Amino acid sequence: VQLVESGGGSVQPGGSLRLSCVASGFNLGDYAVAWFRQAPGKEREAVSCIDSSDENTDYYYAESVKGRFTLSRDNAKNSVYLQMNSLKPEDTGMYYCKTNFLSGQGTQVTVSS
Repeated sequence: VQLVESGGGSVQPGGSLRLSCVASGFNLGDYAVAWFRQAPGKEREAVSCIDSSDENTDYYYAESVKGRFTLSRDNAKNSVYLQMNSLKPEDTGMYYCKTNFLSGQGTQVTVSS
């Protein structure tokens, strides 16, 4: 079983990135999935979370990303996506997706002019 993140990169402020979290070995739709980020010298921060797939999906967004980041699922691809728009330098960090029992290796996001 594993989670693999991708989609990170270097962008200028105001740019966009779409992070992917793909699960293998289990059905990701059965679990809540959270995205965390950590920048050097800073504490890990919960960015966004999506509930397990059911009729009443709940979402969480940190205040710092509300209105800019959007979380979504594609159960057919066993994946969760984090669309990040209007990126700011303070969004820089390593982004990880996690379930309650597994974490990926992370993908680096750098926002700089």
